[in-house]
Amino acid sequence: MPVGAASVAVRQASLREHNLALVLRHIATAARPPSRADLATITGLTRATVSALVDDLITGRLLSEVVRTPRSGAGRPALGLTLAGHGPVGLGLEINVDYLAAVLVDLPGAVRHRAVRRIDLRPVPPAEALALVAELITEAGTEADRQDLVLAGTALAVPGLVSATGVVRLAPNLGWRDVDVPALLGGHPMLSGRGLSVDNEANLAALGELHAGPPDSANFIYISGEVGIGAGIVLHGTLFRGARGWSGELGHVPVHPDGRPCRCGGLGCLEQYAGQEAILAGAGLTDGPTPLARLIEAAGRDEPTARRALVEAATALGVAIAGVINLLDVDTVVLGGVYAPLAGWLGPPVEAEIRRRVLTAAWSPVTVRPALLGGDGAAVGAAGSVVRTVLEQPARWLARPLR
Repeated sequence: MPVGAASVAVRQASLREHNLALVLRHIATAARPPSRADLATITGLTRATVSALVDDLITGRLLSEVVRTPRSGAGRPALGLTLAGHGPVGLGLEINVDYLAAVLVDLPGAVRHRAVRRIDLRPVPPAEALALVAELITEAGTEADRQDLVLAGTALAVPGLVSATGVVRLAPNLGWRDVDVPALLGGHPMLSGRGLSVDNEANLAALGELHAGPPDSANFIYISGEVGIGAGIVLHGTLFRGARGWSGELGHVPVHPDGRPCRCGGLGCLEQYAGQEAILAGAGLTDGPTPLARLIEAAGRDEPTARRALVEAATALGVAIAGVINLLDVDTVVLGGVYAPLAGWLGPPVEAEIRRRVLTAAWSPVTVRPALLGGDGAAVGAAGSVVRTVLEQPARWLARPLR
């Protein structure tokens, strides 16, 4: 072998990987399906190179060709390129205090399967809870096969502190401490060779919201309202994780330093005043089925107890959010989880506290809005994180062993 041949081969392979990702990125972000000729012009690559790359991406079920309507005038319609909806999908899972969820999301971002199981997981040991998750994985895998989709990977959202290796160090509302999720789930046949990542649910929801939102939504705090309250912080289009990856525990910010005891061991934490259970208790809706639906119905009727519970929760939430805005200077607050369908009632009191407490509010208004992904943010964001890995590294997907 000539001297230097190995290094040349590495550079050529790296160049192909780069160009595959470049072409796929332009197609994914195009306002109109580009043709092969368009891509050659945009990227500066030769038409022959673009055509070869596109052929590989089509064979790998990452792209589809569609007939484009001519912009104007007569002429034969050109073939445009779009992300394929019949290829890889990401599996997003969520464990929360009172439910489990699973979704499959394809490359264009469509949800191809959704399953939610309502169950109070607080009395359930971690291994048993993860066995229930394994059942959802099996169901999702069966559905992917039925639709002739290929599972690219799995991400799990958990309401707690998660290490870089996927160990849930602490999830106070679940009663979990040092739970090695990959060890307990890794043997599932649907996960073998496909990878499992574990992350905080608010972080994954914030990433989902970042990619679902408009291009200018680069600085925001995503508030995940469930039994607990989490926050995902996005600054300059990047998720801010903190020095050790554990930022965003907004629910354990004290709003009444000598207030109600919290499951974390502290006093007066936000979630004791603005969490789902606190709101339902204030509205007198702790008994009976579908309490959230009944809360929305009562608030819609302007029932005084329900409206008062929502205002009190929103006021506490606004106090905590104002502190975050004073510290980080974000311009948007996104209300997710159960807060999304309640945003019409929670938003105005939150905005009032922001105007009252944020120093720059008079010159730099803050937008408060419901999450675009609604209550599915964490599971969809988890699945989306898998899909984005495929889009960012198409060469790795094309090189995978066929199953």
